[in-house]
Order: sequence, then structure tokens, then C-alpha cells
Amino acid sequence: MKIGLLIVDMQINILEDKKQIINVERACEYINHVANLLRSKDHVVIHIQDIEGASEASAESIAIIPEIPVDPKDIRITKEHSNAFWNTELEQILKSNDVGLVIVAGFAAEHCVLFTYNGAIERGFKTVILQNGILSTKADLLDLTYRDRNIISYPVIEFITK
Repeated sequence: MKIGLLIVDMQINILEDKKQIINVERACEYINHVANLLRSKDHVVIHIQDIEGASEASAESIAIIPEIPVDPKDIRITKEHSNAFWNTELEQILKSNDVGLVIVAGFAAEHCVLFTYNGAIERGFKTVILQNGILSTKADLLDLTYRDRNIISYPVIEFITK
């Protein structure tokens, strides 16, 4: 079984003006550690970019923030809805790569992360949220997003990928 890491909306246009409010660097450390681990074991890393309302001229603004390196083998998906599965090829990509476990990380915990998490479950994937790998402008919403949901820590990911 392969693991798929979905890195949601870690974009310049969404996060650049919020870096003083939220601890982007900390979440990036966790996301990058897990992404590197999964890449080294031939699992799947997918960057999901929100292009709702974006024009061709704004390609730079929807780029992934520099704190999240994108490997040439990583997959990129664009979306226009909070749920990254809605009207995208995400489900087909995960199935064609034999992904059985989906790990969701990124921004915003209470919106696109949660909707994508639910979308994965609705499509029959075993789904977890990366502990310390999600962001919100409201700290209390992080705890609420984790509450009563499946979460996974990086040491567990290290263990199951041995």
C-alpha cells in the first residue's frame, strides 16, 4: 500500500501576509520532513493549489511558498473548491498510484484541509491529518480540527514506512 501526502494551499497569495500571525515555519518543518521521508520510500506527494479567481497573470502569486520545496517527481493539482476532490483528477491520481492511506496537511485547517480530509473519506480512502502539519489563522480552530478526527505523527509515519 502506498501513502499519499496532500499538501493543501501552501501558496504565496494565501500565506504571505499571514506569516506573522501563524507559525508557518513550524508546520513546514513537519510537512517537509514527512514529504522527504515519503519521497525516499517511493510514496506520493501531491501539492494542491487553489486557483479560484486566479488569472493567467497571477501564476506567481499562486506558487507554492519557498518554505515548501517541490520535487520534480511531486504531483501538482489545481482546484477551485474547498474540497480538493471536487471536479479534479485527485481521486483518479491516488487510485492509479495505488494509494491506500491519505495524509492531509496544509492551510486552512477549518476549510480546505478539513473539506479535503472529508472528501478522501467519502471516496473510501483511509485518511489522517498530519499532526502539527496544518495551519489556521485561529489557533483554537486547530484543536477543533484535530478533535474526533484521525491524526498521525511523523514518528508513526517513520515506523510504517520502514
